[in-house]
Amino acid sequence: MSVVEQAIRIAREHPGEVLAIVGPTATGKTSLAVELSAKLDGEVVSADSVQIYRAFDIGSGKPSAEQLASAPHHLLSAIGPLEPIDAAAWADLATRALDGIRARGRVPILCGGSFLWVKALLFGLAGAPAANAELRDRHRAIAASEGRHALHARLREVDVETANRLHPNDLVRVSRALEVFELTRKPLSAWHREHAFARIRRPAKLIAIDCDAVALTERIRNRVRAWIANGWIDEVERLVAMGYDDARAMGSVGYAQVRAMLAGELRREDLETAVVRATRVFARRQHTWLRGAEVARLECSQGS
Repeated sequence: MSVVEQAIRIAREHPGEVLAIVGPTATGKTSLAVELSAKLDGEVVSADSVQIYRAFDIGSGKPSAEQLASAPHHLLSAIGPLEPIDAAAWADLATRALDGIRARGRVPILCGGSFLWVKALLFGLAGAPAANAELRDRHRAIAASEGRHALHARLREVDVETANRLHPNDLVRVSRALEVFELTRKPLSAWHREHAFARIRRPAKLIAIDCDAVALTERIRNRVRAWIANGWIDEVERLVAMGYDDARAMGSVGYAQVRAMLAGELRREDLETAVVRATRVFARRQHTWLRGAEVARLECSQGS
């Protein structure tokens, strides 16, 4: 039985629940979601923290024009490159999208590898304090004067666990984690452990496509080569010229390496290897996020 056939069976066994295609990058989530949408009369809601930005297209793996024509998608290219977004804000947008799909009598299919966002939607977020404009302004000033790495270093002093999870360029999340500690004297990671995402708010069936390490590395390598051949470097160069050098998405896996190459910090001949290596590390983190979750795991070798 193919991955698609297995996923259809699971969807029919769990009517009324959101079908969530999750798991590591490069395993075929988008293709599966598009096929399911066509077969189940569904619409896809993206749970990808880079695909949500306009203009960051090739290196985020956005669906092709053909895929978009085949399956309606939501929360793709939904905000400008410099607009802030976090798990709570995305969960609000996703809730409205999912409810709209249900109201139209269609099947909602969640798809993406930003598992914290998926968890925020399904379980809600820890009850950390509300945003503080004064602290956020102070953090932005530190990042502007000393660099984003300096702000990230401050976070590492008070919350190593969260600092290890966040890229230094992710100003929004680094600032939020510092803000929580400065307001409560308790690390954000502790808030998350106490919350534990234990109570379900929106019933869902999670499906992950699993690939062994060798197969996944090959899929990642082939994808990186295809993106470069399709103009990824030109895309990043254009984004930098447009003033998006400090965009949060520019710090994401892949974009960060291409940006470093354009800045002379990485040799062109080393780019592919650097992106593949960084993507493999990211995929391992995605595996870690799924630990303990109730997920139906399908083998990518069965086709997707």
